[in-house]
Amino acid sequence: MNEKYSASGLMNPFFPDEVTFGEKGVTFTIKKLFKSSDNFVFYSDISGVEIESGMFFSTIRVIPRMRPEIIINNFTKGDAKRVKELILQQVQS
Repeated sequence: MNEKYSASGLMNPFFPDEVTFGEKGVTFTIKKLFKSSDNFVFYSDISGVEIESGMFFSTIRVIPRMRPEIIINNFTKGDAKRVKELILQQVQS
């Protein structure tokens, strides 16, 4: 599985956050003006996924077992739901 989802370009057109699915885990890329950070988490290390939905966009909160939570912003509601489904699907298998 090699799927990639990017945050909406409306809120941050130059530096959208990204979620990239791999065979063994998922990479969360959080971009800022002068830096970005990549967080790779094995599927087996994820204990939960939460979505906070606003009027137009959603925030995805991933809860790894032994690390601080990872927060990625400005995804469309549909993409946020799909990201959560894909993560939970891999965690359960």
